[in-house]
Amino acid sequence: MDDERSLLEVLEIVLERSGYEVVARDRPEDGLEAFRQARPDIVLLDLLMPGISGLELLEQFKAIDPSVPVIVITAHSSWDNALEAMRLGAFDFIKKPFANNDQIREVVSRALAQRAAPSDTPSGVPTASEILGNSPAIREALGLVDRAAPTDTTVLITGESGTGKELLSRAVHYRSPRANGPFLSVNCAAFPETLLESELFGHKRGSFSGADSDKMGLIEVCHRGTFFLDEVGELSLGTQVKLLRVLEQRTLLRVGDTAERKIDVRFICATNRNLEDMVANGSFRADLYYRINVLPIHLPPLRERKKDIPLLAAHFLARCCKRQSKRGLKLGHAVQEQLMAYDWPGNVRELHNVIQRAVTLAQGETLRGEHLLLSTRRRIPAEAELIPPSGVDLEQALAETERRYLQAALDRTGGHVTNAAKLLGISFRAMRYKIQKHDLGRD
Repeated sequence: MDDERSLLEVLEIVLERSGYEVVARDRPEDGLEAFRQARPDIVLLDLLMPGISGLELLEQFKAIDPSVPVIVITAHSSWDNALEAMRLGAFDFIKKPFANNDQIREVVSRALAQRAAPSDTPSGVPTASEILGNSPAIREALGLVDRAAPTDTTVLITGESGTGKELLSRAVHYRSPRANGPFLSVNCAAFPETLLESELFGHKRGSFSGADSDKMGLIEVCHRGTFFLDEVGELSLGTQVKLLRVLEQRTLLRVGDTAERKIDVRFICATNRNLEDMVANGSFRADLYYRINVLPIHLPPLRERKKDIPLLAAHFLARCCKRQSKRGLKLGHAVQEQLMAYDWPGNVRELHNVIQRAVTLAQGETLRGEHLLLSTRRRIPAEAELIPPSGVDLEQALAETERRYLQAALDRTGGHVTNAAKLLGISFRAMRYKIQKHDLGRD
């Protein structure tokens, strides 16, 4: 629903061509009546509407059908309306003009998938709707989830700790044909090598000291489900060999056993390490890397998508307020500035924890800067790591860099000063001055 008729027509065309039945309205009253009669599976709602506001309509839609996903659309996003939309239960919050038509298809697909999620999905399980953001990298990742979910393709999710790799893996599982099957997650860094093999593959009684009975491994327990291997880069080379065999033959061998067992498991792996570098230095098997890297999905760090912070903060604030029965908390202006200025080394996980702590500490109606308790330590830029503990003579370093560029340009042009100046984007006179300055004339 939108008061811009041209946008409605575009949405109708895009969604109908994707196979959806669309009911479009450009007046709030008509939209509310159409909602009561048609009871749609999802709603796309413009935030700024004449008469009844989009937020008021969102509240009324949710009163009629609390389960309906409502996608809020607006050209004027702010901390306050993002917070209020999330508090009222909005599914997602996207800005117009849209990046492309695929962005609309992707968010509609996610909303429908949540609506159709199996009723026996464990309570408290994060869903795809919690992977929020309008940055191109996040939209690309969610688009890949759409393509990966219906298949059994092995997925490799990369990204720093706290970016949401397990959340994304759950989104793939609960939107797949295996959604009614088990979802198991194992952090490979959390177990010593010997114990990890027993946990993953199981063992036979007497296979090692303390193995007083047969044990089924977690991969076998996950039959007809999805198995998530977090921090797969921490696996030892010996365990990598065994995992490769499971992936290639879809059979596993319990520790100490001689009989192979067939399994039907979809694998999703994740890592915060550079597996290509590990392959190059021999700490990760190349054949296993190519086996798990069938469909790579990268999640960027939060510092590279800071425009998503208002939406994420609003979502976490609404959820934490609901859990702690603190209604109507607002984000003060100083808090907003601090959230945007911080580097978030712990990424989205850290943002969630910071908001949760702030809600716990808040006593009034507004979150203040002192409630955040943000670390004053900032991430050191890569350039700063170039400076030795003893310091550096900046003038000398810059002069040496300039000299190298001048010499390279002269070498490239066979000593032709005019052409060298063009290569460096400076005038002939400036080039001649710099040659004299660095005593390059004799060369």
